[in-house]
Amino acid sequence: MSKVVDIKGVKVLATTVENLDRDSLRAMIDDLKVRIGSGVIVLGSVTDGKATFVAGVTDDLIKDKGLKSGDIIKRVAEIAGGSGGGRPDMAQAGGKDTSKVSEAVAETLKVIAEKL
Repeated sequence: MSKVVDIKGVKVLATTVENLDRDSLRAMIDDLKVRIGSGVIVLGSVTDGKATFVAGVTDDLIKDKGLKSGDIIKRVAEIAGGSGGGRPDMAQAGGKDTSKVSEAVAETLKVIAEKL
């Protein structure tokens, strides 16, 4: 949790993790949402030669700030030549360019700043 950044009062955790598949990333998002309490989490990973991204937004930020995981993940995945979508509280995406996973995840901070 040391990588959590505060953007206009919203806690954001955007980081890469190694060799976790989509299901593992989703489980990690669920765990981190409980631990962070209120915030946005985006995880990126390279598995089997593909970029994978999962985003989660806590319910309070969906209601109070209008933040949606699907909107965030689409912007993140575009950096790595991919696309995705999902529910307001959790979304996932894939990307073609594995060399851009870190850059794509870093885009999260810009996306959140623009939306607040």
